[in-house]
Amino acid sequence: MSERELLLAEIDEAYNRRSWHGTNLRGSVKGLTAGQVVWRPGPGRHNVQELVVHAAYWKYAATRRLTGQKRGSFALTGSDWFARDAENDALWRADLRLLDDCHRALRAAVEAVSARQLHRPIAGGRTAIWIVSGVVAHDLYHAGQIQLLKRLVA
Repeated sequence: MSERELLLAEIDEAYNRRSWHGTNLRGSVKGLTAGQVVWRPGPGRHNVQELVVHAAYWKYAATRRLTGQKRGSFALTGSDWFARDAENDALWRADLRLLDDCHRALRAAVEAVSARQLHRPIAGGRTAIWIVSGVVAHDLYHAGQIQLLKRLVA
């Protein structure tokens, strides 16, 4: 298995493919309702829907770094955290599509990176391998948060 193939496998396991570690990011939100995803464990705490859009944003940011795109092309205005307070089925479905779209774009960007480019500094001195590994960790970190929030809201 090449390094690129390994990165793609790790991205997928953390996002939506079967893995040894348990629930991945996409699996953590499966079957949740719009009411469940806007519940907050306390004032100033993020809800599931905000975590989903946050994960989408950082997949976009990683893709942008890998492809050299300029800032400002994310589907939503702003960066990092996006408030989601209203129980809205259509918005929840749109946010899940955004997450899926950002994941597909990231995969395509990784597929396009040459083996040599994987080790070259590209963004702030970081390599493609470092950036993609960070996305994997980020997805799993937030999958765990979502699993905890699901237990609290029940």
